[in-house]
Amino acid sequence: MIRPLGAENRRAILTFPIAGRDHIQGSTDAPIKLLEYGDFECPYCGRAYPVVKAIQRELGDNLCFGFRHFPITTVHDHAEHAAEAAEAAGAQGKFWEMHALLFENQDALEDEDLARYAEILGLNVRQFMAEILSGAHYERIREDFMAGVRAGVNGTPTFFINGERYEGVLDPQSLLAVLTRAAA
Repeated sequence: MIRPLGAENRRAILTFPIAGRDHIQGSTDAPIKLLEYGDFECPYCGRAYPVVKAIQRELGDNLCFGFRHFPITTVHDHAEHAAEAAEAAGAQGKFWEMHALLFENQDALEDEDLARYAEILGLNVRQFMAEILSGAHYERIREDFMAGVRAGVNGTPTFFINGERYEGVLDPQSLLAVLTRAAA
């Protein structure tokens, strides 16, 4: 079910997707827009990852999927560096490839693991690690996080469908049913 956000049952206004700013897969003109606020170390986000992949395969060009960072650093020690790794990879044109590696290897998010992933992806590892260790993408990650807070995000994963928060069951059939109705 999709429920409006806000203490007084107001609809959240999300500016999604922002071409050139958000990490998106699919066309911004697609009739269905699915946005995830996620944390690469969150086990629930890890379980949501294959659900999103299945939905993307099913909906194809009818879906625009976006990802925004919401690292919960008070619980996940590696979440910030993992988000930095995704952004550093993105700076070299490989955000989605790193996104996949991070979710597929949630039990290996130490800096050495991140460097190995950069090597696997053919990135400039020295530049990649320098960006992670210096927090070069901290402001970008913080912007995502604060946008999530303003939209009522308080845990991960949190999904929005066409700008409205999704609070239903997170399995392919349930999510697909809601996404299909959102397109109608």
